[in-house]
Amino acid sequence: MARDASELSRRLAQNVEAVCRHYLSSGRRQGRYWLVGDVRNTPGRSMFVRLSGPDFGPGAAGHWTDAASFEHGDLLDVIRESCGFVDFRDVADEARRFLRLPNLPPSSVAAARRSPAPQGSAESAGRLFAASRSIGGTLAERYLHGRRLTAVAGLAALRFHPRCFYRPEGSAENLSFPALIASVTDLSGAITGVHRTWLDPARGKAPIKTPRRAMGNLLGNAVRFGVAEDVLAAGEGIETVLSLREVLPNLPLAAALSSSHLAAILFPPGLRVLYILHDADRAGDAAVAALAARAAVAGIVPHVLSPQLSDFNEDLCRAGFSALRATLVPQLRPVDVQRFAEPALPAG
Repeated sequence: MARDASELSRRLAQNVEAVCRHYLSSGRRQGRYWLVGDVRNTPGRSMFVRLSGPDFGPGAAGHWTDAASFEHGDLLDVIRESCGFVDFRDVADEARRFLRLPNLPPSSVAAARRSPAPQGSAESAGRLFAASRSIGGTLAERYLHGRRLTAVAGLAALRFHPRCFYRPEGSAENLSFPALIASVTDLSGAITGVHRTWLDPARGKAPIKTPRRAMGNLLGNAVRFGVAEDVLAAGEGIETVLSLREVLPNLPLAAALSSSHLAAILFPPGLRVLYILHDADRAGDAAVAALAARAAVAGIVPHVLSPQLSDFNEDLCRAGFSALRATLVPQLRPVDVQRFAEPALPAG
């Protein structure tokens, strides 16, 4: 199925302008981009689709970014969101119809569905993320709002699953709870894992021993909000980095999910400035020191951002937006405050 998706994405990219005219008909071409309001074909100009570029990677033809929401993806995502599909099979059938390709035989699809993915693997993580849905209007969105994180509904890296399995450590029993699902991706945008936060409809996280768990290939990878070019902010937790986004909504962010993974996060090509979000504990101290040293060796300028309390989400929840902004802004380069505070359109 992954190979089929890759081939469909490649073929769609070879017909990128035709795809845009059909599925993003509210937009228009401007130079090397197709501009539209968002991936659901809303009129506007904040989303741009590349009409030319290499075959692979974030700068490839068909790759798109929404400067307002930080969503990004390929043309299969355009078909899924503009048509309102949930199942990949429906997305693939629509893509083949558009490309005038034959559909897979039902037996092939059934066989792919019957094949179990290894537990905890990147493939298993990808299937869980695909089975989840947008967080808008869900318990996951309400949970994040409770953490004072307001603009999260359109983020492509976050989804909601109403019945996500949870197995207590040392037990064969499978429980299920609603969960916030976050995709862990590599530098090309491919899903390598997921992070799960199990939720309780009445009081935040579910009443279990470990309400947060990650699975898949995590080392070097991260939960990403935006596509980094020359500047990136990286931290441990999802809620920590999203707190920074409340102040600078267009700054590319990466959540490595733990102190050890933060120290080992991979640098995007062309990165020049790395903001490192410091969690105020011994593990956070060590991660910041290790990552700053790696960045300096790679020719990247590290800037450490420190909270007033234990992390930036605690600052946001306890002191509020204005206090968080007063803490953050003096620690940032002024050019980055100006650059990432408002959406910007690409040059034609």
